[in-house]
Amino acid sequence: MQEAWHKAMDRRVADPDGAITTAQSLVETVCKYILDEKCVSYDDALELPKLYRLVSEELNLAPSQHSELVVKQILGGCCAVVEGLGAFRNREGDAHGKGKLHVKPLPRHAALAVNLAGSLASFLIETWEALQ
Repeated sequence: MQEAWHKAMDRRVADPDGAITTAQSLVETVCKYILDEKCVSYDDALELPKLYRLVSEELNLAPSQHSELVVKQILGGCCAVVEGLGAFRNREGDAHGKGKLHVKPLPRHAALAVNLAGSLASFLIETWEALQ
């Protein structure tokens, strides 16, 4: 996971759209890894927000599983980040073709996506490990 995160950070200046795609893939890979380790079945074509929802429920990280407002807010923010990463990757990443008027994302936009993805992926792995 750390290697993929660093690879994405290295790409953010020369290849920001590639870094954005890598950021989304990092979270997706971590989600699938955790679900595989927990023997939870999922559709391989599942979109990231639904995949994350499965993982968050397995790790007791779904906002609905908590009553304290601040915890619900933070975990809800994680859900919003996941949805945003998927949408950002679709719009700005290099996984889809672009029209001639498309403006390439800046390195700072890529850095934001990569750092959010890396932080979330680390938190998921650490939570999964703590539950072992």
